[in-house]
Amino acid sequence: MKFEKYATRFVQEIGSKQGAISPSITQSAAFAYGDSATGEGIFDGSVQKPLYSRMGNPTTAKLEGILARLDGGIGAVCTSSGMGAVALSCMSIVSAGDEIISIGGLFGGTFALFNETLRRFGIHTSFFDVDELEAIEAAITAKTKIIYLESVGNPNMRLPDIGLIADIANRNGVVLIVDNTVTPMSIRPLELGADICVYSTTKIISGNATVLGGAAVFRAIDMESADKFKTERYSDIHKFIDKMGKMALIPNAKKRALRDFGMSASAFASYLTMLGMETLPLRMERVVESVEKISAGLDQAGFEINHPCLPDHPHHQRYKNLFSKGCGSLLTIDMGTREKAFALLDNSKLLFITANLGDSRTLALHMASTIYSDFSDEQREFLGITPGLIRVSIGLENPEDIIEDLIRARG
Repeated sequence: MKFEKYATRFVQEIGSKQGAISPSITQSAAFAYGDSATGEGIFDGSVQKPLYSRMGNPTTAKLEGILARLDGGIGAVCTSSGMGAVALSCMSIVSAGDEIISIGGLFGGTFALFNETLRRFGIHTSFFDVDELEAIEAAITAKTKIIYLESVGNPNMRLPDIGLIADIANRNGVVLIVDNTVTPMSIRPLELGADICVYSTTKIISGNATVLGGAAVFRAIDMESADKFKTERYSDIHKFIDKMGKMALIPNAKKRALRDFGMSASAFASYLTMLGMETLPLRMERVVESVEKISAGLDQAGFEINHPCLPDHPHHQRYKNLFSKGCGSLLTIDMGTREKAFALLDNSKLLFITANLGDSRTLALHMASTIYSDFSDEQREFLGITPGLIRVSIGLENPEDIIEDLIRARG
C-alpha cells in the first residue's frame, strides 16, 4: 500500500486514549484569560493559550498540528476554505507593487484571484506553462515575491517538475508556494524545496462534501544560514523572525492575513476534517488505482482522455519517475463539443454533476459552461479549456462500473 505509514499515524493522532476518543469540539468564539498578565502574554505570544477564535481555537490547532506533520512543516494555519488558504499564504507576503509568477494550469478561482482581484490592488501576476523554465527564471525581478504552482494542473493535467522549479525559486531567493490539494501524501512539496504548501481540505482530505476548509503549511526558517526570508526582499517579515525565529511564518500569516481578512476555520469544520483524515490513506490508495484503470479503459474505448498515466501524455515519463504514488483523482474527457459533453453528463447514471472534486463519489463537470464561463478565449486556451472538456474526479465506486456507465452514456 502506497500510503500505509499514514494509516496508523492519522488514527492515532486524531483519536484520544483518555476520555472521549473522538476529537473534542471547542465551540466558543472567545476565551477568558484568567488574569491580566496572562492576557498580556497571550497577545505578545509568550503564553500559548487561545486568544480569540478568529485567530484559531483548540480544535483547529489539533488539525493544524496533524497537517504540519503530514508535510514536515514547522506549523500550519487552517482557514475557512481552500481559497482562504491561497489568499492567506499570498497576502501575508505580497504588498502593492509586488509580482507573482504563476505556473501551469490553475483552478479557476486561483486564476481569477491572481489575474483580477490582486491586480486591482497593484499586484501583477505573470503566467507560464510548467515547462517554460528558462522563461520563468528570466521573468524574476526584484519585485517578484512568489512563484506559485499546482502539483497537478487543474484541469489541464500537466505535471510540473517541482524540484526543478524549486531550484529556480531558491536560486533566486523567491518564495515557492505549491497547491497540493489533489495530492496529499503523494507529493510532499516542502521536501522538494517549497516554502509553503496549501490545501483545500474540502476536497480529498475530508473526502465527503460535508465541510469547507483550507490550510497553509509552512516550513521552518533556517536560523543558521542565509535563509531567503532574511533578505531585503522579505523585510516585512523580519520583525517576526526577530521575535519568533524559525516559527516566524506562522505569526506572519496570522497577523498579516488571518487577523485582518478573517478567513478563519470553524471548530466544527476542523472536527469534521479530522474525521475525514482518518480514512484518507485508504481512500487515496483506492482512488489512484481506480483513476489509472478508468483512464486506460476509456482510452481503449475511444474516448479522448487526458491523464499522465497514458503513454501518449507529454508528461508520462515524469508521472512514472516523480509521481510514483499517483497524481490524485482527476482525469479529463474531451467530447469535442459542448452538446456532446452535456449529453454524456446527462446520460450517465453514476456521475454527480458538481464543481467539487476529491469526493467519495465520482464527480464530473463541463468546464467551459461553468467555472470558466466568464473567461476569455485566450485565457481558456492557456488553461486548456476546450469546448467539450469534462473534468472527472474519480471516487470509490467500482472502476469497471464507471467505465461501463460512460460507454453506455456516450451511446
